[in-house]
Amino acid sequence: MTFDNPIIFFLSSLGVFNGFLVSMYFLFFEKRKRTQNRLFGFLVLMLTIRIGKSVYSLFSETKDLLIMQIGLSACFLIGVSLFYYLKSSVDNRKKIPITWKLHVLILLLIVLIVGIIKPYRTNIDFWRSFVIFIYAVWGVYIFISAFVLKNIFQKIFYKNVECTTSELWLVAVFIGNLLIYLAYLIGYFWLYLIGTLTFSFVFYGLFFFFMFKKNRETIFKDIPKKYESKKIENDEAEKLIAELNKAMEQKQFHRNTNIKLNDIALCLNVSSHKLSQLLNDNLGKSFALFINECRIDEAKKMLKENNSFTLEAIGFEAGFSSKSTFYATFKKIVGQTPSEYKKHYS
Repeated sequence: MTFDNPIIFFLSSLGVFNGFLVSMYFLFFEKRKRTQNRLFGFLVLMLTIRIGKSVYSLFSETKDLLIMQIGLSACFLIGVSLFYYLKSSVDNRKKIPITWKLHVLILLLIVLIVGIIKPYRTNIDFWRSFVIFIYAVWGVYIFISAFVLKNIFQKIFYKNVECTTSELWLVAVFIGNLLIYLAYLIGYFWLYLIGTLTFSFVFYGLFFFFMFKKNRETIFKDIPKKYESKKIENDEAEKLIAELNKAMEQKQFHRNTNIKLNDIALCLNVSSHKLSQLLNDNLGKSFALFINECRIDEAKKMLKENNSFTLEAIGFEAGFSSKSTFYATFKKIVGQTPSEYKKHYS
């Protein structure tokens, strides 16, 4: 099927054109020569070639089957490039490991050898089946890419922990690729055009995310190493811990179900980075665990008092947002359910 709608053609081709420029910039002209940026450029290039093939297929009256083959072949490398871009960013890699290069090379050789032995021009029926395999490989890499971001997803869905701009960017890139993949699955069985339009929408969605997000300059820079080299000295740490405990007792921050690390840092007149450093390095616990332990201590006091409050009410008073969260957290930290603990002290 060939389309001749100029608006749809403009929207589809605009994403391809700008995607190509972005990929060239990160691959060849970006001054930092950062590993993650190179991998991002490679990811955008593979996507651009694949989407470009779709635009050509939809809007060109003549079909060069070699272009069709190149587009489908690039699709075979989208998933792996996404996976390694996300993993290199999360791991803060300085160089691309040789095993990664071999991995990509093997995939490239597979699709090249298939293309030589079974060229698209004379084996269209074969490629219709091979495309299913290509999409399956793409899907597998998207699936394992989600596991690369599992810690970031946990931070997003756990309200007490804030994500950095760089972490949110990685999630946005992942979701964008997932939407493009799903669009092509839908297009394969129904409306092929949806894949090209989705790419343009995702591309400009990421663009606006980058332009209007605070600290956007950190997205394409190295994430600072964990705090080992800047560990707080013991004397200063002890002082901060004492101030933290005093603030928790006086302000009862844990009773606020929406408390953020930055709220407590402002009270202590320290940066959120330093407070997080104190909790992780000196107390050996995350902010979420620290707050939950304070809430459990509060709940234990109320359970020992043998008052008329229901267990659910005690959980809410201690700062938990739901009964189920209170029960699960109490069991995990104390080793007993709230009712078992209450019974023991009755």
